[in-house]
Amino acid sequence: MKKKRLLALGAAFVAGAVALSGCSSPKSNDNGGIKNTKTVNVMWNQAFYSANQNTGNGNAVANMIILYMMNDQSYYYNKDLKLQPNTSFGSMKKVSDKPLKVKYTIADTAKWSDGTPVTAADYVLTWAALGGKYNTVSADKGVNKDGSAKKQAGSNVFFNSSDPGMALVKDMPKVSSDKKSFTITYDKPFVDWKTELLSPAVPAHVVAEHALGVKDATKADDAMMKAFKSDDKAKLAKVANFYNTGFDFKSMPKDKSLLVGSGPFKISAFKANQYITLKKNKNYEGSHKPKVDKITVRYSGDPMSNVQALQNGEVDMIQPQSTPDVVKALKKLNNVNMATGDDSTYEHVDMAQNNGGPFDPKSYGGDKDKARMVRQAFMDTIPRQQIVDKLIKPLVPDAKVRNSFMVTPGAPGYDEVVKMNGMAKADKVDIAAAKKLLKQAGNAHPKVRMMFDKTNPRRQSEYELIAQSAKKAGFKMVNASDPDWGNLLQQTSKYDAALFGWQATSTAVSGNVAAYKTNGQNNFYGYSNKKVDNLFSKLLVNTDQAKTPKILGQVEKQLVDDAFGDVIFQFPQVTAWNKKLQNVSSISLAPTMFWNFWKWDVK
Repeated sequence: MKKKRLLALGAAFVAGAVALSGCSSPKSNDNGGIKNTKTVNVMWNQAFYSANQNTGNGNAVANMIILYMMNDQSYYYNKDLKLQPNTSFGSMKKVSDKPLKVKYTIADTAKWSDGTPVTAADYVLTWAALGGKYNTVSADKGVNKDGSAKKQAGSNVFFNSSDPGMALVKDMPKVSSDKKSFTITYDKPFVDWKTELLSPAVPAHVVAEHALGVKDATKADDAMMKAFKSDDKAKLAKVANFYNTGFDFKSMPKDKSLLVGSGPFKISAFKANQYITLKKNKNYEGSHKPKVDKITVRYSGDPMSNVQALQNGEVDMIQPQSTPDVVKALKKLNNVNMATGDDSTYEHVDMAQNNGGPFDPKSYGGDKDKARMVRQAFMDTIPRQQIVDKLIKPLVPDAKVRNSFMVTPGAPGYDEVVKMNGMAKADKVDIAAAKKLLKQAGNAHPKVRMMFDKTNPRRQSEYELIAQSAKKAGFKMVNASDPDWGNLLQQTSKYDAALFGWQATSTAVSGNVAAYKTNGQNNFYGYSNKKVDNLFSKLLVNTDQAKTPKILGQVEKQLVDDAFGDVIFQFPQVTAWNKKLQNVSSISLAPTMFWNFWKWDVK
């Protein structure tokens, strides 16, 4: 398991989910299919598209929630966001502090759904992919314009994954003779070691079968280990190519080996953009044995369609984007429970600095100051308080503008970081200041293409408020909304500013690095600042939690000074479910309402 921030799309999620009325889906009984059977139907707002969430392409909550049910892990977050052990899959233990060594032990009950035991080879593959030790191609040259990994030829190796913790583990893990335990050694202390390698990303024997042509599972694991031990670039190039794209599919694949997982469920049906069905994994021997036999996740990006489907008994549980209309409609439903709370997703605006557009220094002959002035001018026009007042306060009366890139309001260190970063000064719109900056930059009427989810009503409202304000300063706003916007994020030629949400999957502080570090996996915009990179390097090896807010505050101060982007609000969360469905709750981290799926039951 890789800790990270995932694209949150409504909670804002990536991609083209179709409205329920346009779907065909598996037949179910009344009451969402739970009247006479142990079947649960859930609605989500983005379709699954990759069984490897650790790649740049697969990094989305839509994939994570399905893979969470398909794959087991040695630790998971409980309702209080505390890591809980799952010893039926594995365990970890710190062996020493200087140097930092951690030993992982894999349980005998940890097996892949095809019956193959989970071994150290699976973790070695994950370590190698995330750490980048074997890469011979840099991240900026390893991906296409759309962000997908380029297929490498010959001995060129590029794993389209990254993780700051695994990058600190330079030596190959030391593996026991039975391949049921392994030990990693960090070159430096690492603040988030407890959240590393909670599960392997994909089965090594499946990768080896496709990349190296070895069909026997045991021999495939051995071939994978041998390739890493000998640093066989020709073989590793093939391994990386398959790892990067081999697990991507948007409908039921013909090759069933791509469906192999280690958890309680496995995919049994999948129709593009309409639904995906998971059935019990008969080979699962872990402690998270589910009480229901089947879970079908159906897709619709329209929040009110979610409510309608729940009302009609077509689905049993929904977690649509929370709006006044949605909450009002849910309160009128009979035999439905509703819970509200905070979500870890936050709304923000990012600006592309690498596309030849209004925020890119290239448009000003390489003048970084002029490009920064235009970015700052645009930020001066974003009506953050007005957006919160009109769109969020009707749901959460005491809602406030969020003033931190990396720390959630109310979390330890938030006030300290906000005091340092200077973001709160932008609470008010300043059209006069924006006009002055545009004049100084010599670009009085920049054209800004703003991309966001076309199917998302709240995003549309946000855009209209932003556009109305920006036009007063001279900006020419272009609605570049797209239902497939999440898949287009890495294609900055398609837009100049992006309005979307990030959602956390972990409490680890290192999860922020990829969005702001030079060539970071989630830094799509070409932003680069050596001071920020150095501060992140300092953060990763800091083991004194009392110092963390100061380091984060210094990073955020630089991001604000560089006019990287703007943060607007924290998402409110609403979950609703059929009263016949038991043991439902949600947490603020992804996988939200799926966190305890094995406990779901039918009355």
